Amino acid sequence: MGPAEPEVSTTSGRVRGRVEHGNAVFRGIPFAKPPLGEGRFLAPEPTERWDGVRDAAAFGPQAPQAAFPGTPEPPPDETGEWLTVNVWTPDTEARTLPVMVWIHGGAYLFGSGASYEGAPFAAGGAVFVSCNYRLGVEGFAHIEGAPANRGLLDAVAALRWVRDNIEQFGGDPANVTVFGESAGAGVIAALLAMPAAAGLFRRAIAQSVPGTFFTPELAAAVTESIAAVAGLPPTHEALTKADPMRLVAAQASVTARMQEYTEWGALRITDTPFSPVVDGEVLPRTPWRALVSGAARDVELLTGHNRDEYRLFIAASGRLGKITESELNTVLDYFAPAPDGPAGYRKAYPDLDAGGLFEVVFSDWLFRMPTLHLAQAHAAAGGTTRLYELTAQAPGGPYGACHALDIPLLFGARSEGIGPMLTGAEPPAQFIALGALMRGEWLAFAASGDPGWPLYGTEHRATRVYDLQPDVASYPEETSMRLWERHMFDALELP
Repeated sequence: MGPAEPEVSTTSGRVRGRVEHGNAVFRGIPFAKPPLGEGRFLAPEPTERWDGVRDAAAFGPQAPQAAFPGTPEPPPDETGEWLTVNVWTPDTEARTLPVMVWIHGGAYLFGSGASYEGAPFAAGGAVFVSCNYRLGVEGFAHIEGAPANRGLLDAVAALRWVRDNIEQFGGDPANVTVFGESAGAGVIAALLAMPAAAGLFRRAIAQSVPGTFFTPELAAAVTESIAAVAGLPPTHEALTKADPMRLVAAQASVTARMQEYTEWGALRITDTPFSPVVDGEVLPRTPWRALVSGAARDVELLTGHNRDEYRLFIAASGRLGKITESELNTVLDYFAPAPDGPAGYRKAYPDLDAGGLFEVVFSDWLFRMPTLHLAQAHAAAGGTTRLYELTAQAPGGPYGACHALDIPLLFGARSEGIGPMLTGAEPPAQFIALGALMRGEWLAFAASGDPGWPLYGTEHRATRVYDLQPDVASYPEETSMRLWERHMFDALELP
């Protein structure tokens, strides 16, 4: 497909990529200035032009973060060039290919676009783009005098880069699909509600949408606690002068002992101290309230969750079969929705032991019901909506259809990160085939808006069920759906 080192012109200058497995691949292209110095904790600014040809063979550095459990420490970085995109394209000359922009997950604390291989999607005829965004304190701490949700603003800036440049890589800027999982799906849910993101994408795929969005007051309390651990006042001036990794160390310390922060309410028993902030400006409303009011009605939405979402976190922490009745009571007290509260869950799931009910309640509150309600809000406002549930079991251990199992399915069973833990060394052929089917339906949705199954509606709840023998059925988790039908996912606040 042309030269071994293809060159493309962008709005900031020319870049030189590489040909790999028949695709042109460009890595580490800046879409914004390094957010250091005077730009620290501010909205992203367009990158400056460069002369000559910039080599785009290597990924840019990831945003400041601690090592993900079980992985080596990230290499040190002093450049601040965290805000980069990576592009895989089967044909730089096409100009008409669908574009798929991947926004990574990682609890708003971990990850980068470098952890995902775009070749499977490029092989399917799409231009695949991955991007970085600021994480933790850099991206989501609520700091007086700084714009809120800088990580979300980074995602908007990346999408603007796609709009202005993707045609040069063979993509159609009028046919962009954003997709992401977990915190990445949270970013996408926020983008659906953000005025700044309007018109930047035509379709969205949100995989396992987290329900955690914060009020400014709760987010500010988290910032104050992290700054205190770092030995700093929680001011823009003080935090701007602090080494990013000093703040990463402080946020890691706070994350490790969140249950001690009883003043944070339900947040204290979750796994991350960060989420998008409903600040009234960058993010005017929670996604559920925005969508039910008609925001993003013109964006075609595909969303879904995994059946056993929270089992990943229970199993990975060695707590399978060890959940106590006291732990269950705490989760029920915090999460069980009105009007029936904890009694409603016990009545609805009478055969589950403490561990089983703990898993269902946490799965519902954190991922399953926020995802379902996003689909319902979009459909109720007249949007084109598809829903799925992944029920296939992880082949690599006692994880069931857990959180993040869709990652090795979509990106290949031997994908980086969590993939090998969930799939084992040699995933079964049926699992690989299911992943190929799922990826093909994602590609079809990106190309035409039709993944091949019926629309989801508030009366006809057609749901694509991804098992080893896939099917279409009415939404399978009706018991939990009924418990949560009167609930609205509003921003978490201080008690």
